[in-house]
Amino acid sequence: MENGVMMQYFEWNLPNDGNLWKQLKEDASHLHSIGVTAVWIPPAYKADEQQDEGYATYDLYDLGEFEQKGTVRTKYGTKDELKEMIDELHKYHISVYLDVVLNHKAGGDFTEKFMVVEVDPNDRTKPLGKPFEIQGWTGYSFHGRKDKHSDFKWHWYHFSGTGFDDAQKRSGIFQIQGEGKSWSEGVDNENGNYDFLLGNDIDLDHPEVVAELNRWGKWVSNELNLDGMRMDAIKHMKDTFIAQFLDSIRSERGNEFYAVGEYWNGDLETLDKYIETVGHRINLFDVPLHYNMFQASQEGKKYDLQNILKNTLVEHYNDLAVTFVDNHDSQRGSSLESQIKDWFKPLAYGLILLMKNGYPCLFYGDYYGTKGNKSPHTKIINILLDARRKYAYGDQIDYFDHPSTVGFIRTGDTQHKGSGLVFLMSNDEAGNKQMDLGKKHKGEVWHEITGSIQDEVTLDDEGKGEFMVDGRNIAVWVKKDAIPS
Repeated sequence: MENGVMMQYFEWNLPNDGNLWKQLKEDASHLHSIGVTAVWIPPAYKADEQQDEGYATYDLYDLGEFEQKGTVRTKYGTKDELKEMIDELHKYHISVYLDVVLNHKAGGDFTEKFMVVEVDPNDRTKPLGKPFEIQGWTGYSFHGRKDKHSDFKWHWYHFSGTGFDDAQKRSGIFQIQGEGKSWSEGVDNENGNYDFLLGNDIDLDHPEVVAELNRWGKWVSNELNLDGMRMDAIKHMKDTFIAQFLDSIRSERGNEFYAVGEYWNGDLETLDKYIETVGHRINLFDVPLHYNMFQASQEGKKYDLQNILKNTLVEHYNDLAVTFVDNHDSQRGSSLESQIKDWFKPLAYGLILLMKNGYPCLFYGDYYGTKGNKSPHTKIINILLDARRKYAYGDQIDYFDHPSTVGFIRTGDTQHKGSGLVFLMSNDEAGNKQMDLGKKHKGEVWHEITGSIQDEVTLDDEGKGEFMVDGRNIAVWVKKDAIPS
């Protein structure tokens, strides 16, 4: 969708009150009004305990329908509430992307005995001794579901590793032994081989597992009428599995079925290799851009803003990059904490929402707040969303030509009357930049819409003007006569 905006509709500290699906349903019309065109929802299936965010997956087929793990609902609500919420979003032409966790399982129903080799956490290719027997929580019978939707049962041989030996009550990284057992290839090479992340690591080389996960992917997409998926932890998963999994779903749902993957690595070369291996089948979150913005927010005026887009996905794969400022993994207190400082958030959102390339993802925590505290950024994000919807069209002319004041022109197009804008951002003192909009704009008066600058700019006979930005701030300029009165 043109100028689409995805919203991640959760943060790490939501209350365990079962109200998220109801809240999102009620919020559908508002999201539509501000220009949100897709919502990424958290894992919607039963976790190992009700308060879990959904990443400690227990039963993929239990969407808040069965009495399992001491609860029917998930942290976010019941299956009926989930389906009602999706129907409501679809009424407003908002797509729904489910967060899909296929790397691991947790909360097994019974223990099993099997052979393992403990490996070095810092080099999972290095054994720490000889094979021995452990007792692990690798048996899944899903007795509360009674085979509804699927009669597949999980056992130790469906996993490649586990993180806990119940016999010795000891944690570690235990690689499961047996015929054809090994860590998957096609994963991130951090720690030698980063197949294992946590819990019971699903063996994506096992044909029974692949068949069952493919079946589930089709089932859940049809059951919930999904428009796409956010794939969790894909750097820990066999790359060719992801490619065939998406092919399997699209064979039923169509090639427009959307997918974005979380490959948390700031190295562009690594992401480039992954994109090529999976044949461009999946978008990726632009982690390199996030880290550039994080560094810029930390360093202040010492950071050279001319480098803000350097070595990013959006610079090299603009059609595959999902640009974001923060998310549940980077927010304060999370495992990948790299939260962008508050002073820089308007600059970061201005950049991702107004530039031509990338599919921007708005974070619930930045828009609504975290831990029940209201966000200080809602007002400026609303202004930027409005500017994206009305003015951010046409080609982009970059002015990344100064270490502390950079920006661009969006030229506008004929389909959106009054479109076109000038964007500037500064990480130091107030700045100004002469920008050339072309002779066809001569004599026009331009106005700054965030409210930071009161003076207006009148373009000369060449269509040039001197545009200003306050220190450590953004400025968004549009044609004065394009602003609704």
